[in-house]
Amino acid sequence: MTVSRLRDIPGIGVDLVGDAADAVADPDFLRLENLDTDLRPPAVAVTATRAAIEDDAANSYLPFQGQRSLRAAAAAHVSRIAGRRYDPDTECVSVAGGLNGILNTLLATVEPGQEVVLVDPIYAGLVNRVRLAGGVPRFVPAKPTTTGWVVDPERLAGAVGANTAAVLMMGPAMPSGLVLDAEHWAALSAACGRHDAWLIYDAAMERIRFDGLRPSHPAAHDGLARRTITVGSASKELRLIGWRVGWVVAPAAILADIKLVGMANVVCQVGLAQGAVAAALDAPDAEADVVAATQRWQRRCEMVLQQLSDYPVVRPHGGWSLLVDTRPLGLTPAALAGLLFDRAKVAAAAMDGWGPSGAHYLRIVFANEPVDRLSGLADRFRQAIG
Repeated sequence: MTVSRLRDIPGIGVDLVGDAADAVADPDFLRLENLDTDLRPPAVAVTATRAAIEDDAANSYLPFQGQRSLRAAAAAHVSRIAGRRYDPDTECVSVAGGLNGILNTLLATVEPGQEVVLVDPIYAGLVNRVRLAGGVPRFVPAKPTTTGWVVDPERLAGAVGANTAAVLMMGPAMPSGLVLDAEHWAALSAACGRHDAWLIYDAAMERIRFDGLRPSHPAAHDGLARRTITVGSASKELRLIGWRVGWVVAPAAILADIKLVGMANVVCQVGLAQGAVAAALDAPDAEADVVAATQRWQRRCEMVLQQLSDYPVVRPHGGWSLLVDTRPLGLTPAALAGLLFDRAKVAAAAMDGWGPSGAHYLRIVFANEPVDRLSGLADRFRQAIG
């Protein structure tokens, strides 16, 4: 590496598997490696995008903080879930996708050498952004059980210390599908207050829960309300991956710093896409739309779990993916991924770099293949490894 900040930042692995599958160009390949989905975006968003092409105001850098309609829709959306009102003018800024919002937020809250608490396993892109911002990841292990992933709230809170700048949580977490709830926020409330730490909440998949319950938002807790920075995205719940629109909602003082970082990083969002995302968030059937999509993803998840019932699979409680522990199979995740690719036409990615425990797991994304194609997954695994 030519610069030190890249020394501990590996790739995420998914890109290599995806590129290899694209190069094969075989429609029989099961695409279980990339966090895409074939479910269509809300129709209202597609209609608004087409209209924006003819709107000169949409072909603009301005306003740098995002179009007012998007900020109003995003602030109202977070307000409904968090149970407290956010001002779209002083407490919301648009960003170019959720991960742009995460990096901007880390750059605005983390001094070099300070710690950021994360659950393990977790998306390598979050870990890498902590390191890019000069932070030091501190991992709290989640435990796989027969019913899914769990993380002890007190152990989570215990990781917050004098050198903690922020706690970065995602729920459902990627790639595990771990869901965080009120008991986790209650434990973190005291710890973050004691050490003056931020709670950065990656809300990209918060409504994609398989228990039918509403999201549990950290800002709903009095002790975390003024410490919570919510980073949302249109990519997952709204299936607007290519639109590259997200938002950050936070108390006004820190939001001003996040806006300042944004002016030095990306600057503005996709003008043609912002009105579409606003329309999707504001639509009368917005909640029903996400519920319907979640039900379809859950059916796909259940099919994968059924197909791989003879293998060490950990049930997710939400999200788009699940993990296979390759240790009982006597294989590394990379070896299993290679066998599946070469022998069974399955593209799946090893989780090296996705937290310390990531080296034990292969990720299966169930969001991008229909149930009928997933129904042959057991045969493909047997073909790959017996």
